[in-house]
Order: sequence, then structure tokens, then C-alpha cells
Amino acid sequence: MGLICELARQFGLAETINRRAPVMKLHAPYSDADHVQNIAFNLLAGGRCLDHIELRRQDEAYLNGIGVERIPDPTTAGDYCRRFTPTTINALMDAFNEIRVKAWKAQPADFLDKAVIEADGVMVETYGQRKQGMDINYKKQWGYHPLIASLANTAEPLFIANRPGNRPSHEGAAEYIDRAIAVCRKAGFREIVVRGDTDFTQTQHLVRWDREDVVFVFGIDAMQNLYGKAEEMDDSEWTILHRRARENKTNRRRKKPQYKERIVQQRGYSNITLEREWVGEFNREAVTRLPAASNMPEARNRCGGSCYTLEKPVNCKQEYRVVVVWKELGVSEGQPLLFKEESRCFFYITNNRDDSAEEIVQQARDRCNQENTVIQQLKSDVRALTAPLDTLAGNWAYMVIASLAWSLKVWCALMLPAKGRWRKNRLHEKERLLKMEFSTFRNALMRIPAQIIRTGRRVVYRILAVNDWSPILFRMHEAFCRPIRC
Repeated sequence: MGLICELARQFGLAETINRRAPVMKLHAPYSDADHVQNIAFNLLAGGRCLDHIELRRQDEAYLNGIGVERIPDPTTAGDYCRRFTPTTINALMDAFNEIRVKAWKAQPADFLDKAVIEADGVMVETYGQRKQGMDINYKKQWGYHPLIASLANTAEPLFIANRPGNRPSHEGAAEYIDRAIAVCRKAGFREIVVRGDTDFTQTQHLVRWDREDVVFVFGIDAMQNLYGKAEEMDDSEWTILHRRARENKTNRRRKKPQYKERIVQQRGYSNITLEREWVGEFNREAVTRLPAASNMPEARNRCGGSCYTLEKPVNCKQEYRVVVVWKELGVSEGQPLLFKEESRCFFYITNNRDDSAEEIVQQARDRCNQENTVIQQLKSDVRALTAPLDTLAGNWAYMVIASLAWSLKVWCALMLPAKGRWRKNRLHEKERLLKMEFSTFRNALMRIPAQIIRTGRRVVYRILAVNDWSPILFRMHEAFCRPIRC
């Protein structure tokens, strides 16, 4: 916690929050930064909800470690979140992004080669009865549906927008993607890539992003006309799609048997298996989408019920590259193959004309890492995507403030020096720390037995035990005590 506080002080986190996102009219006795850091530090120290702040208030060693005499109690923290409005919440996210830019500029030059921005929505389910702004989605789940725009390079949440549970994923996404692009340009990224699934393919924004030299890779709905073009393609235009092999940094071991597949075969269940994948491409004008008409049963069955009719292009008339993945599927019962199921196609639209079709497909599939890293960590380990309060804006503010705990963990990894004789090994350690799960980070670098001594004008951390990450802890201390150059 002492290193986290030192890193925040070097970045000027408290001053930036008080300057850009003022909520309290009087700082007596706590400032806005005190309230924000109180919630984030509670999660870093092992807390999982607002009530756990009370444990921090009674922990003398914790208070001595962060250099304070007292901290706000849980009810005060909740009341502070309720004071936020959408304007002040956006100002708070801008304050965090100002610090983020400093961390990015302190990285090596190749770090700023490319920024990959991703956007997706996630359902935050709640069983509360009196939470303002909650609603029910198509899965009959009550809660909120926040939108998350993140940077794939470092898995940092750039913007979080809380919405009622019945709102579509893409609502308001273009605005926050534009703001994320502005943040990346301010940091000095030379190339910006935007990725998203089919819900985020908004044709009215594609031409503008293309003119601003923003590369985009979006999934596109399997429309009837796209299926028609795929079927019209000549056999010579298709190539076999080879999936990228996973990088194995350890010795190769014998693969374990597929127990699930074995049970399916023994019990004679019907099973759909992937036989082969083909990839092709063609150019197509972006079009608006309308619900599938009822007089197209063949196209609807072939597209899995999500087909769309073609309307004259209105929002966009620019031709873009459409990459098609044709999947050959087989239906088996037990071990015998019954028949070849009709093939399915997946379409991706992009303005990237330099990479091959296989590389475009791989880039689109890499977007799944956002769900496995940023969203999953914020939802489970960090517990930022929860709804502990009773207002829409209050829960939105809590999500943004709590995500600061994950950002601080990322900044610790980014500011870890990787120079000198052991540069290769230190780069590997830096990458491991950057990709480390939040719970692992707390167990490896936070929950270390220590004696905290407060004497005179300084606080002494006397480490009582060591682990494999202790050398990195000491290197962090050396780095964070020096002024940050960016």
C-alpha cells in the first residue's frame, strides 16, 4: 500500500481528481481525492464491498501504512457516490485518463506504435427492489447494463457508462469510442484500431473513422445479400483458415484425453463438430439493417434467425472490405457421422487493406480477450461492476471509482523498469505483472507480512517474509521513489 500511495503521489492523482472532478463544496475534513482513493484502496487491501471499509478504519497498521489518521466510513463513502452527476462522472474518468496518458508516455517508443480500443456491454444483475434506473433484459434479468471501452494493449478501462438493464449494447458506444480515440491521440499513438462485435457496427460512423485514419474491425450481421455474395464466390477465392497455435513457453506435454467428447460419444448424443474453416473476402458497401422479413424462411434458417434485408445505402456509401469465414459443420450421433450440416458464415467488415484475410479474422477473434480479462476481472476479482447503491448515477460513480483499483495495478506494471543487463527477464516479469489477475496481484504483492513503524517524519515497512515477487517489490520501490519522466 505504501508503494501504491507513492505511485499515486508521483502521478499527482489527488491533485488531478480535486482539480478536474470537484464534487464536495468544502473539504472538511476530506477532499474528493480522499473519498475516491478510500474506495479504491479498500479493494486493493482485500475488501470486496463498501462495508469492508470499516475493517480498514479499525486497522491501525493500514492507517499508518498509507500515512493518515482516519478515513471515511462506509456510509460516508456511499453518500459521496450518490452526489455524482453524469457530468462529474465523466470529468472523473477524464481525470483518470490524464494520469493514464502520463503512464503511457513513460513507456518505450514502440509502446505507442498501435492502440487497440475495444467496446462491449456487460449485464450487472441485482436482486434489489428499490434501485433507481434498473430494468429487465431479454433474459429476464433485472439490473444494469454498463458499457465498457477499454485499451486492449494494457487491459485498462478507459470509459464506463452505466445504463438500465434493457438498453442495447451499442447505445452510446460511438461517443465513448470517439473519446477513447482522443485519449490515445493525446498520448501519441501512431495507429489506432477499433474492434467490436456485430452490435457495434454502426454504419453512420464508419466513414468518419476512416477519414480520421482509424482502422476498424467489426463483426457484421449475416445478411441475406452477404450470404448470396459468399455463395457466388469462385472456389479459387477460398483458402483454408488455419487457427493460430497457442504460444507455449514451457516444455510440451502430452495432451489429456477429451473426457467431455468421450461421454458424448458413449451416450449417443447428437453433436455438432467443426470440420473445416474457409476464409474469403469481397468489397461491399455498408448498409443499414432492417429486421428480416417473414417471406424469407430459407435465408433466416441459414443465418440462424438473425438475417437482415438489404435497403438502399443511406448512412454510408463507402466500399469496405468484408472478410468471410465459412464453417463446414458435421452432425454426429455417437461416433458415426450422420450428415453434413449446412455451412454457416461469419462476416467481418474492416477498412484494413494491408493485412491478409486470416490476420483480420484473428484480430476479430482477439476481441474475446476483453471479456476474459477486463470485464471478468472488474466483475469478479475487483468487484467494480456491482450495484451497491440505490441510484443509477451513484452505481455508475462506484463502478468508475472502483475500477481505479485495477488501473493502479496496471500502472504498477507499466512503471516497473525493464532496463540493464537483465532486460529480457525483466520484460518478461513486466508482462506477467501486467496480465496478472487482480486476486493474484493482491496475494503476491499486497498480502505480505510486514511490521509498519511510524517514527518521526517517515513510515518504515519492515518486511517479515519474502516470496518469488519480493525482488520486484523492491524494484518498484526504487522506481516509484524517483520522479516520473514522461
